[in-house]
Amino acid sequence: MESVVWSRPAVWGRFGVASQHDADVVKPMAFNQGFYNLFLAIGIVVGLIVGGSAGHAIVYFACASIVGAALVLATGGTKYFRAAFVQGITPLIALILAAVL
Repeated sequence: MESVVWSRPAVWGRFGVASQHDADVVKPMAFNQGFYNLFLAIGIVVGLIVGGSAGHAIVYFACASIVGAALVLATGGTKYFRAAFVQGITPLIALILAAVL
């Protein structure tokens, strides 16, 4: 989303960007962020396809990276808590399930 349709006000507005000027200023960062997220998702899918201990290691690493990024986002203040929760809850659940199953 950040990489492909960032120019749309509905998209940059979801990220708390207040104006078109501000969206234009942070566009390179948003472009990078979108691909960063895509690469982590690809890592999870590839890890699931590969399977075995190597595949599991890839999935664990990608999930832990996403949870870590959510924790970093949460340090930005209370206005980021909801976004951090949404970002981190699914990979956190996956890591917990992997640990107990």
